[in-house]
Amino acid sequence: MHFNKTCAREYPFWRCKADFLTALFAHVNVADCSYAEIFPVTSPATVPLRKTALHSAHKRLGARLVSFGGWEMPLEYSGILAEHLAVRNTAGLFDVSHMGEIEVRGDNALALVQWVTCNDASRLIDGQAQYSGLMTSAGTFVDDLLVHRISPTHYLLCVNAGNQDRDFQHIVDQNRFGAELENAGPRYTQVALQGPKALEILQRLTQVQLAPIGYYYFAFGSVLGVDCLVARTGYTGEDGFELYFAPEHSEKIWNAILESGERDGLIPCGLGARNTLRLEAGMCLYGREIDETTTPWEAGLGCICKPAKGKFLGSDILLEQKQKGLTRKLTGFEMNDRLIARDGYAVRCGDGESGQVTSGGPAPKLKKNIGMAYVPPKYATPGVEIEVIIRGQAVAAHTVSLPFYKRERQA
Repeated sequence: MHFNKTCAREYPFWRCKADFLTALFAHVNVADCSYAEIFPVTSPATVPLRKTALHSAHKRLGARLVSFGGWEMPLEYSGILAEHLAVRNTAGLFDVSHMGEIEVRGDNALALVQWVTCNDASRLIDGQAQYSGLMTSAGTFVDDLLVHRISPTHYLLCVNAGNQDRDFQHIVDQNRFGAELENAGPRYTQVALQGPKALEILQRLTQVQLAPIGYYYFAFGSVLGVDCLVARTGYTGEDGFELYFAPEHSEKIWNAILESGERDGLIPCGLGARNTLRLEAGMCLYGREIDETTTPWEAGLGCICKPAKGKFLGSDILLEQKQKGLTRKLTGFEMNDRLIARDGYAVRCGDGESGQVTSGGPAPKLKKNIGMAYVPPKYATPGVEIEVIIRGQAVAAHTVSLPFYKRERQA
C-alpha cells in the first residue's frame, strides 16, 4: 500500500574464504579476509576516527570495531553469518549514523536537486523517497543517495559516509539556484531495523501506524516520545525501517528496539552483514559497482536515470552513450564450484575479452558463491559461461540475473 493522500492526512509532515561468514559468537579470521576487502572506503591512520552516539553501546555489546569511511564502526557482534541470517529470517538492528544527511531548502530546492541528480525528483510527493545518483558533468557517479521530499521546498538527501563532505561541496559548487544548503549529519542519528519482523517490533514502540507506509515512503512521528523520521527503506533486500532522530536519544531508542525484538530473535548487526546482505540483494556499493568512472547505464541503473526530465549534470553525455552503445555492463554471476570470487579478481569471457569482479563472496541465504562484475555487454545476459581468475587459476562461473535474492512480498 502506497502512502497516498489519505495516508498523508493521517500523518502530517513537519520538518577471503568461506569461513569469513563466521558462526555465532565467532569472529572474522583477519588472516583470511580483512574488513578492508569488504569495504572500499578507508581512512589514513593519522586522521582521528569519528564515533557515532552509539559507540559506547557497541563496545558494551562486544562489537568488533573497525575503521570505515572516517568512522569507527561495528563490523560484527555475534558473527557475520548469524547476523545475516537473522535479518533474512527475523530482524537485525544496524547503527548507520555514519551516513551523511544534506538538507536542501527554499523555493528553488527542487531545481537544484533536479540538476545534480539523475532521477526525477519532481515526481515525488510529500513523504516519498527515491534512490538516485549524484552526478558529475561526465554523467558518472559522485555518489548514490536517497532523496526524501519533506515538502515542495525541503528535501533531505542521505549520502554515503565517506563522501558526505565531498558531496556537500559538490552540491554547493553547483548551486546556481540560490537554494539553502545544510551539511546536517551531526544533527542526526540513523538506525536501520531490517527483516520480516521489523514492522511488528517497531510498532510496539510507536503510535505511528507503520503498515500503511509504502516502500520508499516515510512519516514523521513519535517513537518513545522522541521525534523521528520513520522511512520504509533499507539496504538489505528485506522489509524494514530507517529512523532519523536527534543524537541525544540514541541509546534510548537503540536499547528499546533491541528489548522490543528480543522475543522475536532480533540481534544487533554490523557492517559486515550489511555488506553480505546488500550483495545477496544485488545492490550497488559506491566504490565497487559505481564510482566516478561509472554511468547509470553501465551499472544497470537505467531505472533511476531520467533524461526526459530535462537537462541535468552529465545528461548530454548519458544520452550520447545510450545512443552509441555500451562497452561494458554490470552482471551477476554464480561460481560453478565452491571457490569464492573476491573483489578485484579478473574475469575472462569466451573470446578472451576481460572484465573485473566488483563484489564477490558467499550468499548465506542462498548457499551459493556469488558476485557482480563488469563484462562486455554481449556477456551480460543470464546463462553465459565465464571464468574468474582465482590465484592464477581460471575457475568456471555463469552469469545470472540480478538480484540474486528477492524477498517474498506479503499480499
